[in-house]
Amino acid sequence: MARRKYSDEYKREAVALTRVSGATIQGVAKDLGINAHMLGRWRKLLEEHGGKAFPGQGHARDEGETAGVNRVGRLMKRDGLYGIPQQRRWRKKASPPRPSYVQNHLERDFEASQPNAKWATDITYVRTAEDWLYLCVVIDLYSRLVVGWSMSAVQDRQLVLQAVLMALWQRQDRSPLVLHSDRGCQFTSDEYQRFLKGHNVTCSMSGVGSCADNALVEGFFGMLKRERVNRRRYRTRADARADIFDYIESFYNPRMRSRLEREQNKEIRLYQPVRETGA
Repeated sequence: MARRKYSDEYKREAVALTRVSGATIQGVAKDLGINAHMLGRWRKLLEEHGGKAFPGQGHARDEGETAGVNRVGRLMKRDGLYGIPQQRRWRKKASPPRPSYVQNHLERDFEASQPNAKWATDITYVRTAEDWLYLCVVIDLYSRLVVGWSMSAVQDRQLVLQAVLMALWQRQDRSPLVLHSDRGCQFTSDEYQRFLKGHNVTCSMSGVGSCADNALVEGFFGMLKRERVNRRRYRTRADARADIFDYIESFYNPRMRSRLEREQNKEIRLYQPVRETGA
């Protein structure tokens, strides 16, 4: 079995859980299904590098976790970034046309006969007292697992690329794969399209904007908010990040793995030959 790869974002959020009152490295590692010694090394490395980046990751962003509102404003102004007013819904923006060579390969068929054959991705937002936190997920239509995710204070192409990259790390080969999304500008961008082509991924995209074209991911977002987000009041983005990470990796994914295992065991029993008994 190929060794699982973890993104720096995953490592940071896993370490953050160990700092919750009453949590232990062993307990967090068990909940996440990872090695406790490995989690301990991640924590030590982060402490040695100021809690922001792992060695060799100079491009890591702090994503608003500790910065005040005024500092975030100055940094955004310097980089030509603009915040999205809370009274406006970003989903109401007109979607750009999909590239002419991209089709809707799913056609609302959300079933897959094997893992890593069909994926779907989308972005949602979570309100915090600090401001919005954006979440991008990639879901495998076969297992319903969240195979990739990323969170950021900024809704940009990097948010999407990091989520897809995490998902691609879980693949054990480069077999053909379809990745479906809506027509958001992050997905229609040249950078995203080149990224998919470079990893042998076929882009599938909704034609006319409709949540039904990506119902599986919308369903996950609804479940996340119903079961966790809407039951909380997040003081900071960091609080929201830690809670969403815990939901995905400690609650939702384990539940999907158990569901898949039950279905597979049921199928095995269904096709087992019946033993003949002698007279």
